[in-house]
Amino acid sequence: MTFSESRTRSAIFLLLLLFLASCGARRQPVTSNTRAALAADAMARIDNKELYRFINHWTGVRYRLGGLDKSGVDCSGFAYLLQKQIYGKELPRRSRDQAGVINRKSPSHLKEGDLVFFSFGGKDVDHVGVYLNNGFFVHASTTRGVVVDDLNLPAYQNAFTGGGPVNR
Repeated sequence: MTFSESRTRSAIFLLLLLFLASCGARRQPVTSNTRAALAADAMARIDNKELYRFINHWTGVRYRLGGLDKSGVDCSGFAYLLQKQIYGKELPRRSRDQAGVINRKSPSHLKEGDLVFFSFGGKDVDHVGVYLNNGFFVHASTTRGVVVDDLNLPAYQNAFTGGGPVNR
């Protein structure tokens, strides 16, 4: 065996050992408290299966101001369609007007299907979502489209103005 062949065999042997050693290494389990896992858990805990199907059907639809269909929907349009199709409730079209037709309750008493309102641009309500459970809600995000989000995130906590069921 030549010196070159010996080096090649040694290199292959070393690579094989490294490969086998890496295959046996323990991997850390994926934690189930990531935001995505918690959002998936909130979806799994939805009691109303029609609501679950509605959200799955709309998840990922892009945001479009004034939109009311799968080519794009805004937050108040999404809440409007959801309340009408799932709960048979008629809502005004704008989020600030929708905020006027709820029975306000404390955040700790929110229930599945309650509307949640936010003010990101000042004192007036300018965003709406629908509460699910365990601090999660679904809404049409201007940057991510229809998504399930955590109401406890600082951005939402700082902008939260109230929530409750539709009183119509």
